[in-house]
Amino acid sequence: MTDDLRISRADAHAAVAAGGKLIDVRTPAEFATGAAPGAVNVPVQVIATQIHEFAEMDDHVVLYCKSGMRSDVAARLLRGMGYTKAYNLGTVQDW
Repeated sequence: MTDDLRISRADAHAAVAAGGKLIDVRTPAEFATGAAPGAVNVPVQVIATQIHEFAEMDDHVVLYCKSGMRSDVAARLLRGMGYTKAYNLGTVQDW
């Protein structure tokens, strides 16, 4: 990891394989064009109110989007909510 929010591809795969959640924070229309296998779509605009449906506070939460910007915002938001293992993978291609 390059900082406490970023996660490498290898670490992201390991976290998800161990039961972590892979969250695509793009819009539903973007998600429909193609997503990482096993990812759940929770748009960044609603992540604060819907994350509890998909992840517990102590779960690894790996987030991605189109450019890495929205997933960075989402990771920072979730960290502020107490999800201490929320990470920004970057883009869907990084998966």
